[in-house]
Amino acid sequence: MMAIYGPLKLILDVIFFIMIVHIIMSWLINFNVLNLRQPLVASIWTGLNRLLEPIYTPIRRILPNTHPLDLAPLVVFIIVISLRDYILPTLLFG
Repeated sequence: MMAIYGPLKLILDVIFFIMIVHIIMSWLINFNVLNLRQPLVASIWTGLNRLLEPIYTPIRRILPNTHPLDLAPLVVFIIVISLRDYILPTLLFG
């Protein structure tokens, strides 16, 4: 079971880390600490959005439209934590 658990946990840990970076970066951009006109910041932001949009889009279709507040990252964050810490170990190790 460790052969299945290890890679799945690694994938969920990477998604978790990428989401943390994306969330913190979005706060820094919204509070004008980071500027999207800087090429490095813009390229990192674009890359993070390209990685996470395929995950967020199906959740956005299900959730009601709360236009100024995007709840999709919160829902995905809770799903990733639940899978990584509770569901996956319970399924594989009973």
